[in-house]
Amino acid sequence: MKISKKLLAACLMLAGSFFLFAEEESSVENEYLNDIDGEIIMTLAESDEYDNKLVALQYLQNSIDGGNTSEQVIQALDRLAGEGINNQSRKNGRLMNNYPEIRRQACLLMGQIPTEHSKNQLVAIAVADAEPMVIAAAVKSLGDIGINNNDEVVDAISYANRRNQVLNPTSSLAMEVLDAMEKLAPNTENKKTMIDTCARIASDYHYVTPVRNRAQKLLKNLSSQGGDSSSKNKNENNGKKVNTTNEVTGD
Repeated sequence: MKISKKLLAACLMLAGSFFLFAEEESSVENEYLNDIDGEIIMTLAESDEYDNKLVALQYLQNSIDGGNTSEQVIQALDRLAGEGINNQSRKNGRLMNNYPEIRRQACLLMGQIPTEHSKNQLVAIAVADAEPMVIAAAVKSLGDIGINNNDEVVDAISYANRRNQVLNPTSSLAMEVLDAMEKLAPNTENKKTMIDTCARIASDYHYVTPVRNRAQKLLKNLSSQGGDSSSKNKNENNGKKVNTTNEVTGD
């Protein structure tokens, strides 16, 4: 039995419509599930229970791994990263939700969402938090994100490192700072602050030898990059002078 061309075309169109409908239905279903996940995560993040916040972090990790970075996911991360700092719960004047480990894990998750918003949140945490483990996580994530408009991130990291040295002299952020500086170097316009920070670490014998060696190596690389930049500018200026001279001679 022969199938007419019109009937065959109609069948193909029907099949295509079915697959398109199935794809749209799947997309709507995924969006719905993401909304449900966001609500669950936000409810857990806002809970007063420490264990619920840990579960929220697990949900957040799964959501980010699955590509879900909805507004509710971002809001939950913001809340957990500022737990006990930006949002405080007190009882009889006593802070009840100072959870550095929660803030640390939230900061690390923020590093997996490389946006301007995440960068701004992490900068605020790095300069405001007093817990070395939280500052270290914020610095690491800032290096992973790599955004450094007007060198503001490098300046914030340098400030956070100096502040931690005063407040927590026995707790070092040196390795995290050096790792972040190395990652941010290509996006840094003026490397003076970066070089000063590395020089301080390299010459401070409170740090163990591997840390100071790492700082010296990075300092050498940064100085070399600065030297190359200066030479390039000098050559460009010389070139401009030669061209000007030639123009005058030609006239």
